Parts: sequence; structure tokens; C-alpha cells
Amino acid sequence: MKKLLLVLPVAALLTACLETPPTSTQIERKKQEELSMQAVTQVGMPAIVNFAEKRMMKDILELRDKNVATTTYLVGMNNQLTKVCDSIGYGLPYATQYTNPNRVVYDQGRGSQVIPQADPNGLYSPASADGTWVLCVDHKDGKAKPVFIEPRVIVSPMALQ
Repeated sequence: MKKLLLVLPVAALLTACLETPPTSTQIERKKQEELSMQAVTQVGMPAIVNFAEKRMMKDILELRDKNVATTTYLVGMNNQLTKVCDSIGYGLPYATQYTNPNRVVYDQGRGSQVIPQADPNGLYSPASADGTWVLCVDHKDGKAKPVFIEPRVIVSPMALQ
């Protein structure tokens, strides 16, 4: 028992010596959290009771979920509109990904790491891109076909007007 009592303070001292000092990023994060807490305490949170913007976002998401007939335009110089096609829906940004772009991998020696994950087609989508996918209606057969539109490039499976 006496040996145990002698070993504990030595172990505690060694543990304290092995601790690494906090990094500047950790110190900044702690200070920022303290400032944020102070702001919330002094100012409080907004008294939002109608949630109008959240309700509007819900409505927009639900309307986007329908196959709405739309018209797609390019915006040119002086904001003139040039019709590309009659379309279905509101377009899909090229960088939209079907699956989560990252996955967590656990390694015994290193702990967990986040690594890129391919889309179902085996490709890795970019984090951002300028293009938009639009379902344009082909007036020859009446079917919607995907057209890739970028500010300087349009790729289409049919002749555009």
C-alpha cells in the first residue's frame, strides 16, 4: 500500500510533464467560444416566432421536388436573355453529389481519417463547378434529355434552337 502511495504522485508528475502545451489554434478556438458565449449572454438570440424563411425554404424544396415545366435561358451581356430550351425542373449544379463525398476510415495506428469517396459512377465529383445540368425537352420526341450548360460551354444531345 505504501509503495502504491509513493508511485501515484510520481505517475501524476510524469503525466503532467508529458502533456503538450495547447496550440495557437486551440487557444483561438477557446477564446472565440468565450466571446460567442459572452455575446449570447449579453445580447440573446433573435425572437423568431414565425419561422417565415424556414417555411419558405420548405415550400421551395417541395416545389422543386415536382416536375415543373420551366424555360432555361442564358444571361448575356447587358443582361439580355437567350432561350436555351423548354425544360423540366430548375437545373442541378454540376458539383451536386449523389452520395456523401467523404467517408471515415478507422486505422488502429492513426485513429480516424476522412478520405474522399467516389460517386456511384466511380468518379470523384469536384467540390465546386460552374456548370449546371438541365433537363431540356427535345421537341422531336417530347422527351426530357440532360444538357450540360456552363457559362462558356453548352453540351447537348440534340440540336438547340
